[in-house]
Amino acid sequence: MHPIDLSLFLLYVIGLLAFGYFFFKRNKGGDDYFVGGRNMKSYHVGLSVVATDVGGGFSIGLGGLGFVMGLSGSWMLFTGLLGAWLAAVFLIPKIKQNPYFDKAYTFPQLFEHYYSLNVAFVAAIISAIGYAGFTSSQMLAGAKLASGTFVGLDHDTALYIMGAVAVIYTVLGGLKAVIYTDTVQWALLMFGLLFIGIPIAYIEIGGLEAIRATVAPEMLTLTNLAWQDLVYWAVTIIPIWFVGMTLYQRIYACKDEKTAKKAWYIAGVFEWPVMAFLGVLLGLFARVAADQGMFEFLGAADIADTDPETGLPMLLRTVLPVGLLGIMMAAYFSAILSTADSCLMASSGNVVTDIIGSFKTFNPNSRGFVRLSQIITLIIGVLSLMLAASMTNVLDLMLDSYSFMVSGLFVPVIGALYWRKSTPAGAMTAMLVGGFTTIILRYSGVSLPLELDPNVFGISASAISFIIVSYITFKQKEKR
Repeated sequence: MHPIDLSLFLLYVIGLLAFGYFFFKRNKGGDDYFVGGRNMKSYHVGLSVVATDVGGGFSIGLGGLGFVMGLSGSWMLFTGLLGAWLAAVFLIPKIKQNPYFDKAYTFPQLFEHYYSLNVAFVAAIISAIGYAGFTSSQMLAGAKLASGTFVGLDHDTALYIMGAVAVIYTVLGGLKAVIYTDTVQWALLMFGLLFIGIPIAYIEIGGLEAIRATVAPEMLTLTNLAWQDLVYWAVTIIPIWFVGMTLYQRIYACKDEKTAKKAWYIAGVFEWPVMAFLGVLLGLFARVAADQGMFEFLGAADIADTDPETGLPMLLRTVLPVGLLGIMMAAYFSAILSTADSCLMASSGNVVTDIIGSFKTFNPNSRGFVRLSQIITLIIGVLSLMLAASMTNVLDLMLDSYSFMVSGLFVPVIGALYWRKSTPAGAMTAMLVGGFTTIILRYSGVSLPLELDPNVFGISASAISFIIVSYITFKQKEKR
């Protein structure tokens, strides 16, 4: 990378850490650190939501899908739009119209309110582990981006540098810093993609004629996928909008129901079609460039041996001129950090409020509470970095983390909000049965019917066990 590009990128990182330090001095309590003071505006929250959900991990992952599938990979984020709008209609009114949640910080507090403290405790463990895994996927995305762009920077070194910046910034700033910077970071990514990455890459690979002449025709359609892919994305991504700790924090951060719903509608549109097509287009352009031999000087002469998720960074490194590469690197790192910091905050909030808080009472508006939160955030960040060092695929790690959470948590949430016969025993059973079913099937190597993803069977098992146990225990309670 040219010194000018490197200087631009480093200037961005330094500015980001300075912003985190600014909020470090201003955070006075739990409301500031975990829910942004509960008075955030819809456009800030909406852009923060989509920046968190899509972020750099999905950006790199979408690039990988575009490299392999072409335009059809965009359907993955269509499920994000559905999830956002369904949550706006069915979840947000239930939360914002209930005074109990006016002082809430976390997602498991919903389980504490509707079920019991023990159910909330187990939900917090599941959520904390899931979001730690998701944080790892963002660190891995940053490492792939940096190692694919910076000459002479190996993957492990890139991982530790990117991970350290993400952890330090999040420890310092808290959610208010996260939401404000997400707005700027998402705007920077959109600007970089629309006015730098897409047009320059399109010209450099030879335009539409070259694309048509290089890739298989099905890669330029929206039907180059199996129905199992759609089912997998639907059962993994749509439910996360109902169980995602990062999303509940932003619902709590909104001043009222109208603000929250508007934010979710904004987020849905940016998920699909905006980010969906921008991401897969760059991945498709990277595939064309690889087929044309543009990456041979990087040692990627054989497409079969090329990691699809490194195609996009190699494309940027190859086609962007001095100065613009530094801007695009900052844009993508912005997106990566937008997700990493939010997920790290979510996992930390679960541990501090729902796990440690179940044994010891804290004053959430005290400096001591903020300091404990920062220490836990640092510990989880280090553990997430260690996990990222052992993984190779960004999208797999992200979707596995999602599956781990939704297979156990989604059904009890819907039951709590919409079925009066829901019971704590039913919720606890559903979490354990759903989660373990998905984990066992995913790593057992068992051949599943219709080649469906294990998460389908995990959610199904969770629903069946939830209904049966809740019905039985509700009847027993009525007889007493």
